[in-house]
Amino acid sequence: MIAFIKKITLRFLPILISLPLFSQEPQSTTPIYLSIEDTWNKAINYSKKIELSRMEATISEGEIAEKKIERLPEMDLKGNYEYATNIPVYENGLFSKPTQHEVIHILYKVSAGYYFNIYNGNKLNLAIKSKEIAAELANEQRDLSISEIKLQAAAYYLDLQRSYIFKKLVIDDIANQEEQLSEIVSLSKNGVVLESDVLRVKLKLSNQKMMLVKIDNDIAITNQKLNIVIGLPDHQLIQPDSLKDPALISLTDYEDWLKIAEHNSYDYNISSSKTELSRIALKSVKANVRPKIGLYGEFYLANPQIFLYPYSPSNYTLGVFGVRASFPLSELYLNKPKERVAKLNLEREELEHHHVEDKIREDVFAAFTRYNEALVRINVAKDDVEQSEENARIISENYFHQSVLITDLLDANIQLLQSQFNLASAKIAAQIQYYQLQHVTGTL
Repeated sequence: MIAFIKKITLRFLPILISLPLFSQEPQSTTPIYLSIEDTWNKAINYSKKIELSRMEATISEGEIAEKKIERLPEMDLKGNYEYATNIPVYENGLFSKPTQHEVIHILYKVSAGYYFNIYNGNKLNLAIKSKEIAAELANEQRDLSISEIKLQAAAYYLDLQRSYIFKKLVIDDIANQEEQLSEIVSLSKNGVVLESDVLRVKLKLSNQKMMLVKIDNDIAITNQKLNIVIGLPDHQLIQPDSLKDPALISLTDYEDWLKIAEHNSYDYNISSSKTELSRIALKSVKANVRPKIGLYGEFYLANPQIFLYPYSPSNYTLGVFGVRASFPLSELYLNKPKERVAKLNLEREELEHHHVEDKIREDVFAAFTRYNEALVRINVAKDDVEQSEENARIISENYFHQSVLITDLLDANIQLLQSQFNLASAKIAAQIQYYQLQHVTGTL
């Protein structure tokens, strides 16, 4: 971020000093203070993707109840009213005049019937189980969406937090450099140091102010991205909490994280549900070659009576009930290719599930290792800051005693600021990596 300072020569100094410093940040509003938990809550409540996942889960729950209702008997109520014409009887051939045979003209029938399924290859229970697994799958996908939104919001939040830390560091550095500049100007007037030293320090201050403009714009851009995720207006300023120390987070062993992932990982549970759905689908296909048995009955009121001879024009009622059984003989050969395809689908899902298991182990190990690496980087960055502070102090004293050049002083200041940037970045990176570890293990 600050390496370009050394590349600017003194011949550009008049341009840089006269350059109007401005930021394209929109007109600011009163900032609101949000913790990472507040940010997550807003993101979850605003996300359309999560709302869609919730609706899918609700629909799946409704489909379970809908399928269970099919256990109740099927009932129907029917009725018909008819008018019958006389029957022409051609006693002397089709081309002779027929004799009209009188019939009962008005016919009607009102009936009520039912069918209660006793056994249908266990298809209904399998269908209910399939809907229950589908509901679990929808819930896992909803939880995955929530975790993804939280991870995205955390990335923007921590990026914004880092920019605010950078801004404070640059402002403090500018204040220190201005104090240092006033001392160098006094020495220059007394002829102790060269005028070029004053120009070099002014050049560095100009570059620091330009860096501050860039950081302000970074804050505005990241702020808008976070606002979009959590549903706030584009120009609403957000002030994040102070940065947490990642060293305070208790981290268990890799094996413990892996066990957590095996029970809570969203990808693992989603893959497991898909495998179970394929297994149920195979059982349902096999059920096609099983008999179907059920109770049925019908009661009706009709006129005329033509059910038994002699017929009668009077109203009558009749009730019938019994057991109905059938066996789909054609499914013995039609079902074989269906079963073969269902087996292949199950084998594919089982193979995919094993692949997901391997991928989860890989992701957990990578996230766990990167988090520990980030913790080590924090300790190294802390040492760098301490060494850079001591080096800047020594170089500053030596410069004002005319023992070192102005370039050594500027390099020491730049190195100190860079080490402070590195420490802040290391802490932010560790925090993001910890959230990534929680995401892959299903605990975010």
